[in-house]
Amino acid sequence: MSVPDARVTRTFVELADTLVADFDLIEFLHLLTVRCVELLAVDAAGLLLANTHGVLNVVAASGEQVRLLELMQLQNHEGAAIDCYREGRAVQAPDLAKAPHWPVFAQAAQEAGFSSVTALPMRLRNEIVGAVNLFAGKTGELDADQLSVGQALTDIATIGILHERTLRRHEVLVEQLQTALTSRITIEQAKGVLAERLGIAVDVAFTALRLYARSNRRRLVEVATSVIERLPEGDEVVAAYQRTR
Repeated sequence: MSVPDARVTRTFVELADTLVADFDLIEFLHLLTVRCVELLAVDAAGLLLANTHGVLNVVAASGEQVRLLELMQLQNHEGAAIDCYREGRAVQAPDLAKAPHWPVFAQAAQEAGFSSVTALPMRLRNEIVGAVNLFAGKTGELDADQLSVGQALTDIATIGILHERTLRRHEVLVEQLQTALTSRITIEQAKGVLAERLGIAVDVAFTALRLYARSNRRRLVEVATSVIERLPEGDEVVAAYQRTR
């Protein structure tokens, strides 16, 4: 499968624009997982980052189903992204029914509707900071073109995490990663609170948070905090969603 050049170009421009003023790391990484799905003909994508102790955490996912699958992968210490992170290389499993080295992960992925997975390393020089998981509902490997584009997108994610300051000092990299992981916890809590208040699915609640943040030029984690703490802005998020119904 050949990835359309025009779509690739638009995606790189979009991601580059996101990297400039008012950079929101969580929003940027979520956008990247969505674009991976659109460009690479896969059905879902998840992104794992290592914290200050080298422990992987789920930071972004194209949907709630794959986020839960990634969490299960971490809890059971097995899966494509974990091997990819440890080995620093791309890992492909073209048929999860034939992946005995990941018994729990492979079964859970198949039950979620996925038949194959590819994991790409997030690395800068010799330092690996995480991995991107690409799930497909059909068996088979990604071709060379897809792998090339996928790795390029993953490299952009790595640059986004490091940002221009982290290219100079390792301490900034650690701070950036830790901030992202802390923000992710806040956002996950807000998704649950908003879903309960509105009686909607968690995925829908996340979309409502993102739309409000982008429409009002607010950082996603700030909006999430307002929802958790029942601040006036949190009520505005609820009202904004209700107006769309």
